[in-house]
Amino acid sequence: MTDNEFGIELTEPLVPVEEYLAAGVHIGTQQKDDDMREFIYRVRADGLYIIDIRKTDERIKLVAKFLARYESPKIFVVTSRQYGQYPAQKFAETLGAMSHVGRFIPGTLTNPVLPKYVEPSVVMVTDPIGDSQAITEAVQCGIPVIALCDINNQTNNVDLVIPTNNKGRKALSMVYFLLTREILKQKGIVSSLTFEDFESEF
Repeated sequence: MTDNEFGIELTEPLVPVEEYLAAGVHIGTQQKDDDMREFIYRVRADGLYIIDIRKTDERIKLVAKFLARYESPKIFVVTSRQYGQYPAQKFAETLGAMSHVGRFIPGTLTNPVLPKYVEPSVVMVTDPIGDSQAITEAVQCGIPVIALCDINNQTNNVDLVIPTNNKGRKALSMVYFLLTREILKQKGIVSSLTFEDFESEF
């Protein structure tokens, strides 16, 4: 693969580097948590941390293999972030998984009397900060947690991290699209889904 403006090369990437960059997957934050140090590619002059998309690509492949081992109805994807809601629902709808968007109701994973109580085998969140209640309950129940993490996120209660811009609309659409496509591929299902299918219309 030819070099781009970042000089990054990927070995058999899920999409060309340019598509990751165009979606802004690499755009981190100006705040850094030491938990995410290994996923930093460089720091821009304005103090913005750039995410190493080689590691994003690797982690999407890893997480897809991990999730493909589970029955789809036992996967629970959670997002309170507005830009994560459409792609997360598309991910769940395509795979036959469960989703919860918007405010997470305390007790969803721990209180069987709640109408929306669920018993997943694995939980995936879009942002460990906004989705902290879901992580707390998953940990209490011994459920593995996957999280889309930006450079400012803590990962102490996360079992598998996908380093990515978890605030941008296109970035979230790209990650959920690639995860969905790779999980289907792991299950031997050929998909005609495109990145655009995961983009919400505004």
